[in-house]
Amino acid sequence: MNSTSYKSIATIFLFLLCQFGFAQDKATLRKDIERILANYQARIGIAVHNQDFSDSLIVAGNYHFPFQSVYKFHLGIAVLNQVDNGILKLDQPIRVSKAAVTTDLYSPIKDKYPDGVTLPLSEVIKYTIAESDNVGCDILFELLGGPDAVQAYFSDKGYGNLSIKLTEAVQQKEWDLQFANWTTVGSCNHILYDYYTNRKRLLSPTSHQFLWDTMRGTKTGVNRIKGDLPTGTVVAHKTGYSGQNKQTGITAAVNDIGVVSLPNGDVFYMTVLVTDSKEEEPVSAKAIAEVSKAAYDYFTAR
Repeated sequence: MNSTSYKSIATIFLFLLCQFGFAQDKATLRKDIERILANYQARIGIAVHNQDFSDSLIVAGNYHFPFQSVYKFHLGIAVLNQVDNGILKLDQPIRVSKAAVTTDLYSPIKDKYPDGVTLPLSEVIKYTIAESDNVGCDILFELLGGPDAVQAYFSDKGYGNLSIKLTEAVQQKEWDLQFANWTTVGSCNHILYDYYTNRKRLLSPTSHQFLWDTMRGTKTGVNRIKGDLPTGTVVAHKTGYSGQNKQTGITAAVNDIGVVSLPNGDVFYMTVLVTDSKEEEPVSAKAIAEVSKAAYDYFTAR
């Protein structure tokens, strides 16, 4: 056997050894996550992918989890696509009427402008995504022609395993209606990846950066994916929350999806969706934070 053959065998051996090591590491991560999940009375779905989407860990991948406000990320992409196509403009004025803010829906716009206001589209998007404003959300849906238009956008792009059917105003009328808006953890991570890499050219560079900056500024659910990460870790994320059913004590959704930056400059994609939870929101949020930290430690150590 010549030296070239020996080198080839050594290279293959090292590759297999590395792959075996990665498999062992991921098995350890899965066990760590299983230990975390065992401490909580809830159904928890998880998707974790590395930067190039070649390494993943999925829990409850086929389950249909209630979207809640996570779908505002999807809505934001659809709206910015209209901006890129020249149909809408970020600086165009959007009238928020007094009737629109006469509502019980959660809305920082309502709180700040109880008599209504005219805002640029860019501000309505920021309120909707970074502050999870429900009034802003439904105004954006109306601009596009309703939730079906957002569903059609993602279906036309080839995405499945998501259902966007109802506005915030409609889904919050009755508890069971929220389940018409659903997703899987894998679907969320797939769209996060395609958005971040822009490999499908979902958005122009300008719109991509606008959404990135907006999601980095998310003010809701900072105790979830970001909760246990080192101070200063950059996370661009979108949260969702159903509230608690007063009759059953069950919380249908405590959600967070996001792109997490690592110390070496890489990122990873994470979706954690919590449903059928018997825990209070801070406890469900803690479960998300612990899973996020386990994933962060896994990728940081590699």
